[in-house]
Amino acid sequence: MSAGLLKNQYELLKGSRQVLLAYCDTITPENFTRELDGFGHGSISSVLAHIANTYIHWLQNFAMSRSVAYIDDGVIMTVDEARRLFKQTDTDVDEFIISFANKLDIGITAYVRSGTQLTLTPLTLFTHVLTHEAHHKGQILSMSRQMGYVPVDTDVIRS
Repeated sequence: MSAGLLKNQYELLKGSRQVLLAYCDTITPENFTRELDGFGHGSISSVLAHIANTYIHWLQNFAMSRSVAYIDDGVIMTVDEARRLFKQTDTDVDEFIISFANKLDIGITAYVRSGTQLTLTPLTLFTHVLTHEAHHKGQILSMSRQMGYVPVDTDVIRS
């Protein structure tokens, strides 16, 4: 697997994310930050922060042995703030791909916050963050539906 393939895969996900954020532009600011019961991260804005934090955790802090600070839930109050945050995520993903382009199957061993030591490959980490984002994208759409909005198609292949 090449770095080009990973970049292409991430570009597909970014296209889906852009559709999601454009949809979020139709949600009122009050509903964008509204806490809903039954969802682990409470509000759409908090879920977006959580997605960005997952990229920070697994790609920056775990794989690249950095100490990048996590995003506080209250930082993202508007869709434009989410867009700015994801521009940084895009830069971080590009760095990760360049760093591990020719060694996607090596083991990276590090500790996670629980104190557990894990050994994971860059390919596993990359796959995890992309599928994690897709999972939470669906959650955001469900949250908006509960607030009375009609979600748009945000799949990678949209009809």
